[in-house]
This record gives sequence, structure tokens and C-alpha cells, in this order.
Amino acid sequence: MPKNRKLLILILSILIICFLALSIFIAQNPILPFDIDFSLAIQKYQAKWLDYTMLAVSFFGELPWSLLSVLVVAAIFYFNKFKRESYFITLVLFSGLIILGIKNTINRPRPTSFYVRLVEVNRFQSYPSGHVLSYVLFFGFLIFLMTQLKTIAELWRKAIITISAFLIFAIAPSRIYLGAHWFTDTLGGALLGLICLFPLCYFYLQKKRTNN
Repeated sequence: MPKNRKLLILILSILIICFLALSIFIAQNPILPFDIDFSLAIQKYQAKWLDYTMLAVSFFGELPWSLLSVLVVAAIFYFNKFKRESYFITLVLFSGLIILGIKNTINRPRPTSFYVRLVEVNRFQSYPSGHVLSYVLFFGFLIFLMTQLKTIAELWRKAIITISAFLIFAIAPSRIYLGAHWFTDTLGGALLGLICLFPLCYFYLQKKRTNN
């Protein structure tokens, strides 16, 4: 049990309150002038190479690659004798059910060509961003694991942390640039990703201590 459990509970509570408040606000105000201005600012500079770069950043959040990425990484951990870690990584897949439920509840439409340039056209509702949620949760948990698994070579751990951190910070600008999401969609996705990441890390540490 972490010594700073009360602080963690407080942070988690704040994240949940912020997410609920933002969700209620977005449900009542699906189109925001701030979101439009932010998207136009991000899309001010446009180029083919930048289109491809942003599409590449978003690649691991696209179906079916998002599912395959989790399963492949979980398998790598499993066959390298990190079975418990592989089970926890697999739990990330359940976030897909959470995001679909919230998207259908809020039912916010995607940005349209009337407001922004569309590099990527998507099917599902806009809020919150599933890409941002999955990146914060999946790559965030990988970063967390690399701080715990000291038996993995330091070079590998640093490489995984660096790549994961880059993707986490790049995914929100990528989704906005592509015209797939508004800024508040990505903010909601980040908040929900952190909310899901908290219990995943907590129960991992709790079970780890029990096993020890």
C-alpha cells in the first residue's frame, strides 16, 4: 500500500471531477469558438510531409492496429517471463468499452470541413478522443512498468520510455491537426486516460507487494 495513498486518492478525485464537469459542459456546448480557434491555429501550417507525420503518430490508435499493438506487446512480456505484467497490459483493451459508452452518451459530432481542414475522416463520435485515452493509458503504463522492472536492460527501458513519452505528448496535436478532434476532445481523452491509468498502476503495485 503506497504511503501517499491519500494524495493519490485526492488527485484521482480531482481528475474525475474535472472529467465529469468537462463532459457535462461539452454535452451542452458541442461547438465551441475556442475549439475552432485552437484547431485553426494548429492547422495554420500545412504540408504533405506533416500530414503523413501526424497520420503516423496516430497509427497505433487506429483499429485494428490499436488492438494488435496491445496484444503483441503483452505477448512479448509474456514470453519473456513477465506474465503478470502481460496480464495487466491486456487489461488496457477494456478501455475500448469505456470510450464507446461515453462517446455514445455525450454524442458530440466530429469536426466538419465547414470549420477545419479534414485530413482524416472518422466514423464514431468526437468526445472524448479514444486515441488520446489509449495512448495515455497504454504508453503511460509502459513507462510505469519501465520504472519498476529493473531486470530489463537500461538501454531498452530508456528507449521505451522515450518513445512512449513522445507518442503521449504528440497524439493530441496530431488529432487536432488531422481535423479528427477538437482540443476539448483531447483534453477529455487525457483526463480519462489518467483516470484509467491510476487503478491499473495501483493494483499492479498492490499485487506486486502481496506476491513479495
